[in-house]
Amino acid sequence: MAGRIDGKVALITGGASGIGSACALRLAQEGAQVVVTDIQDDLGAAVIAKINRACAAAGTGGSAQYLHHDVTSEDAWIDVIASVRDRYGRLDVLVNNAGIGIACSIVEMSLADWQRQQAINLDGVFLGIKHGIPLMRDGGGQGGMGGGSIINISSVAGLKGSPRLAAYNATKGGVRLLTKGVALECAREGWNIRVNSVHPGVIDTPIWTKVSPGGFEPGANEIDVAAMAEAMVPTGVLGKPLDIANGVLFLASDESKYMTGTELVIDGGVSA
Repeated sequence: MAGRIDGKVALITGGASGIGSACALRLAQEGAQVVVTDIQDDLGAAVIAKINRACAAAGTGGSAQYLHHDVTSEDAWIDVIASVRDRYGRLDVLVNNAGIGIACSIVEMSLADWQRQQAINLDGVFLGIKHGIPLMRDGGGQGGMGGGSIINISSVAGLKGSPRLAAYNATKGGVRLLTKGVALECAREGWNIRVNSVHPGVIDTPIWTKVSPGGFEPGANEIDVAAMAEAMVPTGVLGKPLDIANGVLFLASDESKYMTGTELVIDGGVSA
């Protein structure tokens, strides 16, 4: 079934690589006008070129553009939302995906690392929600009605604790409950905006090259993600970014119109 989100406008943070880039491609393939934001400008440009080539070849009507964006900056969020408003006049889908992982003993973690991880993983989601809702609520929306879908990328680590990842747990658990509170506010105010969280398990993305492998095992210098999945995931299978992107597409589409304030867990059974 093609064209599941034809003509919708979607903003995806952290979209230059990993889960974010997979989401951007998948939504554009289904007809969305996608705005990809990140601080990795070279990767962002490459992702946009790939998406636009694929959409042109397939004739889906989807497209993509890239904006440099530090999600921890409120001024940057104001500028990005203004750019979306000026170009499209509305916002239908917001995917708060940008995030980092820092593995470290809680008694050894520096306050600077704690605050940096909080700023990107939780403050960035808050700012996206704060500035995205008014454009969704007051913009034209599809059919001339305001409204939309906010999709916050949390983690299985937002559902269960992990040693040496307590600070990361705090950010992703915060995203989970922030999602629920905002979903209830939107419903109470009649804003026609659904808000849900997605909880990936062990997914094959670049985050594993940046998560400080030494935080898991002293002396380790790399993480074998496939081996980790074999050991941790009941199915023994390493997840792919497309697995998450398909879930995001479902939440972005009207197929999930009766879902708000809940979790979509895509983890191969880890949380079970």
